[in-house]
Amino acid sequence: MSMIDDSMRPMLDTFIFETTTILDQLDEILLEAEKSKTFNDDQINEIFRSMHTIKGSAAMMGLSEMSETTHRAEDMFFIIRDDPSKMDGQNTGVVFDLLFQLSDFLRQELGNIQEDPDGYDGDAPADLIAALKAEIAVLKGEAAPAAPAEAKAPVVEAAPDAAAATAAAGGNVHTFKVFYEEAEMANIRAFMLLNQLKEYGDILDTVPPNPESNSEAAQIIEESGFLFRIRYEGDITLIHNVIEEDTNISGYEEVEEAQEKAPEAEQKAPEAAAPVAEAAKAPAAQEKGSPAPKAAPAGGASGGKQSLISVNQSKIDSLVDIMGEIVIAESMVASNPDLKDLPLDNFNKSARQLRKLTDQMQDIVMSIRMVPLTGTFQKMSRIVRDMNKNLGKETELVTIGGETEVDKSITDVLADPLMHMIRNSMDHGIEMPEDRKAKGKPEQGTVILQAKNVGSDIIITIEDNGKGLDRDKLLDKAERNGILTKPRSEYSDKEAFGLIMMAGFSTNEVVTEYSGRGVGMDVVRKNIEKLGGQVSVDSVTGQGTTFTIKIPLTLAIVDGMEIGVAHDTFTIPITSINQIYKLSPETELLYDTDGTEMVMVRGVTYPIIRLHRIYGIDTEVTELADGILIIVESGDAKACIFTDRLIGEQQVVVKTFPKFFDRYNVKDLGFSGCTIMGDGSISLILDINSLLGAYRTDSSNVVRTSY
Repeated sequence: MSMIDDSMRPMLDTFIFETTTILDQLDEILLEAEKSKTFNDDQINEIFRSMHTIKGSAAMMGLSEMSETTHRAEDMFFIIRDDPSKMDGQNTGVVFDLLFQLSDFLRQELGNIQEDPDGYDGDAPADLIAALKAEIAVLKGEAAPAAPAEAKAPVVEAAPDAAAATAAAGGNVHTFKVFYEEAEMANIRAFMLLNQLKEYGDILDTVPPNPESNSEAAQIIEESGFLFRIRYEGDITLIHNVIEEDTNISGYEEVEEAQEKAPEAEQKAPEAAAPVAEAAKAPAAQEKGSPAPKAAPAGGASGGKQSLISVNQSKIDSLVDIMGEIVIAESMVASNPDLKDLPLDNFNKSARQLRKLTDQMQDIVMSIRMVPLTGTFQKMSRIVRDMNKNLGKETELVTIGGETEVDKSITDVLADPLMHMIRNSMDHGIEMPEDRKAKGKPEQGTVILQAKNVGSDIIITIEDNGKGLDRDKLLDKAERNGILTKPRSEYSDKEAFGLIMMAGFSTNEVVTEYSGRGVGMDVVRKNIEKLGGQVSVDSVTGQGTTFTIKIPLTLAIVDGMEIGVAHDTFTIPITSINQIYKLSPETELLYDTDGTEMVMVRGVTYPIIRLHRIYGIDTEVTELADGILIIVESGDAKACIFTDRLIGEQQVVVKTFPKFFDRYNVKDLGFSGCTIMGDGSISLILDINSLLGAYRTDSSNVVRTSY
């Protein structure tokens, strides 16, 4: 069992981030290659480099199990890269399965590390390692599985001895200078490169020296590159290959030795500029992977290249919180009642400029948290692949709009609902190939996962061309479970389809690995509602089913309409408002059979929600003609909110309720959070979806339920 190297703890977050990124890329390559049932040369090389990088990084962190397992995969692809013809049909399928298992193992280990880095003690996956060794033996044409590392060991272990002998004999000394794509961790990356090269020769000296323990090394490498001398008598092409396989290196050059021994200045980091500058004169600069010599990039980096930096999400969350406080503070200063009616032209001018700058800063800060849905969509591809294999189905996942960006906090919550809906489409919707063929459908089913921007919302649809939902079967199941709230004949198709979102509801008669336990879709609905969104279901029997999710772009800041009821202030998200109007005294009210107040607007009737009544607020404005009516909507549900007055539109910072508020079920009362106004008062933000949950409405039916 391995534990994380204490000296590497500061690099843990970066290791997890970079390894996760590599695994995401690996899954994408595997899914693409599996469609064509073979690997092309680029994919083979990319997978080899991925395994090589993870192996080295894990070893550096002291994670021997992860390093050992990826080392076996690297050995396997070393053989495949050397002779791609070894990948026949049978071997290809085995290799795909092994790599997916390896990806799952590494992700699980990364999750365990994140959950408890201090208590982590990884265990090597004996079965996976044995399977990798067995496949390596097959690829090598051996009669029985043999550990490739042991076969390779004499070469690797003999390398230092050979190098020592070479040194004693006065062997060749070669000097290289490498440049890294990113300055962050450049000294650690240089240290990892040296560890790999030590297997082949003696590292005589480096500039800067001891990069792993030199706090200034990263900056020196960023500005001047990393210089090292290695004594190696064999074919120098091998050293070139090791350098080129390092995915973090953007370019390198071999420097001709002017002297047998490096000058003393090379041993001191502060004086490193001289020998590096001397080495830079060599014309043999070479871009990684390119045989033709090229000029070395100035300062080790190419001009105009985008620079990226990874930052812990908690820091970004703190930045967003502080930005929200700045917006509130700016509003409080500008709206200070002490300044009312004072001739403050210069102050007002400065306040407008401050507002402009805070708006710009707010936009930039919020954009930092915006990430594309590509990564989330890619995970769904893996789910489809695994379910195809386990269920014996043939299904293609088509993704559209993966470049659509949403708040990072939303993507974290969104992955689980999407997974449940994809599984639902695969398990319940898509038929077996023989059944599809009998119905005249293509044997391969299709699930389309699409995202697009609609105003300040994101619309995500999951559409399949399976068997669709059976209205009567859904109602039968709901009736047996006792969850019907009205006669089944009064349920519209949309209401019947929505029953699958009820807790404990499942149409599968047999419990499988993926469904039939009565859990899943109700979790989807609850998680989407936590994001301030809605989910709806539509289906055509025999043709397929479509899930539609509507969620806001961000949860931190919303455009709201401030309204007043007596002395209390509420905020309604602008995206939920359909229309605002004032009734004339002659307007006639309507009432349904339950006594619910209704008003007709352009031929459509809407129930009226009086905020002062449901929240018990004393107000003098009780006549509809004296107040304001706001038509709000959430999905298919619509209603009119009656309020005393409009205060105005304002961008507000959403503040979540403290934990002790959970005992009061504020969500069920129709609130999603609160915000601080410019005068320091608090405005409650209305959750229109929950508020209209007290009124079950659609185009043909209105039913009032009490609070």
